[in-house]
Amino acid sequence: MSATERPRPLSIDSARRIALAAQGFSSGSRPAGREPGLAAVTAAVRRLGLLQLDSVNVFCRAHYMPLFSRLGPYDTGLLDRIAGHGHGRLDRRLVEYWAHEASLIPIEHHRLFRWRMEERDRIWSGMRRVLTERQELIAQTLSMVRERGPVRARDTGHRRARVAAGEMWNWHEGKVALEALFFTGAIGAWRRINFERHYDLMERILPAEVLAEPFPERAEAHRELARLAARALGVATLADLADYWRITPRDLAPRVDELVARGELLPVRVTGWESEAYLWHEARRPRAVPARALLSPFDSLVFFRPRVERLFDFRYRIEIYTPQARRVHGYYVLPFLLDERLVARVDLKADRQAGVLRVLGAFAEADAERTRVAAELAAELELCAGWLGLRRVEVGDRGDLAEPLRRAL
Repeated sequence: MSATERPRPLSIDSARRIALAAQGFSSGSRPAGREPGLAAVTAAVRRLGLLQLDSVNVFCRAHYMPLFSRLGPYDTGLLDRIAGHGHGRLDRRLVEYWAHEASLIPIEHHRLFRWRMEERDRIWSGMRRVLTERQELIAQTLSMVRERGPVRARDTGHRRARVAAGEMWNWHEGKVALEALFFTGAIGAWRRINFERHYDLMERILPAEVLAEPFPERAEAHRELARLAARALGVATLADLADYWRITPRDLAPRVDELVARGELLPVRVTGWESEAYLWHEARRPRAVPARALLSPFDSLVFFRPRVERLFDFRYRIEIYTPQARRVHGYYVLPFLLDERLVARVDLKADRQAGVLRVLGAFAEADAERTRVAAELAAELELCAGWLGLRRVEVGDRGDLAEPLRRAL
């Protein structure tokens, strides 16, 4: 863009619709009477570029939920099949790496993170210490994977030490060495079984044609990642684009400028946003987005909280790590998307033993039409419960939406 050109104005309503469409929410995303097949599941992941992984399973594994939010009830075995989760058939189309956080990404995108694999000063201190000070342990662990792989952390022969106060993960040295090798790209997750990584050499995980592709230079990789983020977000600030792959805005800014010069990103000024934004040149601009979805805290539509506030005027914080007495809404709270707004939030727990989806708390936004929100949320909760194999939905007493929701059910 030349110095005389001004960013195009874009209303916040238009920006919201563009963002929702880019993230896979549209009137045809949940075809009635037809369960999504392998092609639809694969296409949905490719549209988003990643599915974030998380170990919390109080409601539903984080990587399963975004596809349900967009496609409706689907066979999670299809995602397992292309991701290498469980013991079943493997038709690998996804691989695991530190993309946003720990994430599933298309196999061909693994090479775009070679620059991250080489930036050892940015990894966690424990892994950095092992890489620099315990090279014999690293060599032994890599040799073990080469000779015996796939292996689990427990196969290294190391044992956990006593848990130290404040430690988030109580990893033994064998696990740290495996994770360090995973970070540097020497090994990967061959499968996850019961959500436990089974590590193996990357040449035994990725197809030969993917392995044969050369690694891009750092600038080229950042440019392609900026493209992928822009396509997935539709309209975004530099901070939004950078957070999608956890690249610093300073590092990504030159690549964004290049995409602007090429006409792939169009500078826009979104009403109410302080920072300049960029519109993906192929972004759809629907007149309306009649969406209805529960959103995981790790869904790419909402995982960058500043963007959520700008797009939806919705302040959202995950409270998993907040002491119970200080939680405002609950432990595992999901925003509820209705049409083009986030209108409520619900604290959910899947009581698998009792066959019940428990709504521990339900809270409406101040301007929400509660009767309609309760009716639509009830329908979505019943749909979700059936997908999870739960027989019914039960609503607790917490929150101003609890009683209307109970009546709607």
